[in-house]
Amino acid sequence: MTDARVEIVDVYVLRFGPEPEKAMAGPVRPKAAAGPEVLVLRRAPGLRSPGTWESVHGHVMAGETPVAAALRELREETGLEPARLYNLSRVETFYLHARDLVALIPAFCAVVPAGAAVRTSEEHDRAEWVNPDEAERRFFWPREKRALADALQLFGGGDAGGAEDVLRIL
Repeated sequence: MTDARVEIVDVYVLRFGPEPEKAMAGPVRPKAAAGPEVLVLRRAPGLRSPGTWESVHGHVMAGETPVAAALRELREETGLEPARLYNLSRVETFYLHARDLVALIPAFCAVVPAGAAVRTSEEHDRAEWVNPDEAERRFFWPREKRALADALQLFGGGDAGGAEDVLRIL
């Protein structure tokens, strides 16, 4: 019988420009913060799906929670530490036909500091910070395009707004 279980995590990584600043004199007029940039990773040659662009993505290890897996995969694939980590409030599915397994894929959103620099792992040969439209264009898997839209709707302003208390993990 086909099994279904949490097997994989996806992490959508956003960074924002400098925080709004207050004017030195006169009324307080915040400068607009730059919109989010999205991290896209290109799969290395010789591995699964070479040349395709994706988010941070990986397997949940035995005994590991999805949150722990998301943080580990973020560190392993990019060298990044999140300033904030959010539950993206969605779980995707993917049928792994070779194993007759329906993989459940919780999605997360990591917000990293403005100057965050990426160190790629052997899984990827390139990493780029791009605007949201370009990230959507590059992402290969439809589930990544859907989750990115949710991430931008929920966290595009820099935090989860009225749902911060519900969605923020770190």
